[in-house]
Amino acid sequence: MTNHSFAHLLTKFFSNYLPGHRNVSKNTIYSYRDTFSKLLTFFRDVRRVTPEKLSFASFSRTAIEDFLMWLENDCGNGISTRNQRLTALRSFFRFVQVECPEQILLCKDILDNTKHKKCDKPVIQYLNKSQLTLLLSQPDTSSSDGRRDLAMLSVLYDSAARVQELCDLTVGSVRTEPPVTLTLIGKGRKSRYLSLTEKSEAILLGYMAENGFLDVNRKYEPLFKNRQGIKLTRGGISYILKKYVDKANSDYVDSIPATLTPHCLRHSKAMHMLEAGINIVYIRDFLDHEDLVTTQVYAKANPEVKRAALESAYRDEHTPPAPSWNDDPSLIKFLKGLKT
Repeated sequence: MTNHSFAHLLTKFFSNYLPGHRNVSKNTIYSYRDTFSKLLTFFRDVRRVTPEKLSFASFSRTAIEDFLMWLENDCGNGISTRNQRLTALRSFFRFVQVECPEQILLCKDILDNTKHKKCDKPVIQYLNKSQLTLLLSQPDTSSSDGRRDLAMLSVLYDSAARVQELCDLTVGSVRTEPPVTLTLIGKGRKSRYLSLTEKSEAILLGYMAENGFLDVNRKYEPLFKNRQGIKLTRGGISYILKKYVDKANSDYVDSIPATLTPHCLRHSKAMHMLEAGINIVYIRDFLDHEDLVTTQVYAKANPEVKRAALESAYRDEHTPPAPSWNDDPSLIKFLKGLKT
């Protein structure tokens, strides 16, 4: 007899459906796992249902809505995080309605009536070119750590890589023969191949030569490691970036946003490409966006691009100036004849 218990289907969802049928990334699986960890905590602490006793009878649209409110009010989650949690739950209940048809009414109620909450879109944070130059001048290139950091930040900006894509780079991800190219594994495990500018290329190849990474036998090693020889994590890259932001701001007060994240360098590259007049379709492909609408947010957020568009649309018609009424004797005579 097929086991259609909540525990069994949840296990199958994580062990088979997500990695096997959907082929989602590890980060997506970790995010979904955190959602269900929160959900089990909610049922245990708020609804007094322990994980081992949880069944589909415990679920309803109201229970899901209460969970989402609990995330916001008790856990301090923002609307964006709340919506991410709902996306994970909706994915699970779409899976359940196929695997367990007897639960289709429950699934349909949840899928049809639990909605994502509207939220304000955050302002895109990016560096202008002088701020970027200041940031990249901070690593101490007289030390091996500084040279690694300069190579890492240069590649992060020049490739517009997502931070996880940077973490996952191996020595073999870099084609060192001309033309030098970088292979990034993005969302959905899609590969894209990018060229670097000559300056970033020289910095990266120098870093690789210094660390013996031009040896083909080391192609599976992480490209950027910590002092223990382990690949840098997202947190590690964020820590390094913050160190240089703080250093820059200590010398030049408030020159760089103190809350700068690695993703802001991706935004910066996109903005600079747009300002350079590069076609937005090419920028979309460079950033690995599925939809051009996603890329268009950069055009909306960049005041320089808006100004240039307005200037290109403006036409000077050379309209002749209107004649002064002082030059019209009949009008002056008429005005003098008016009685108050």
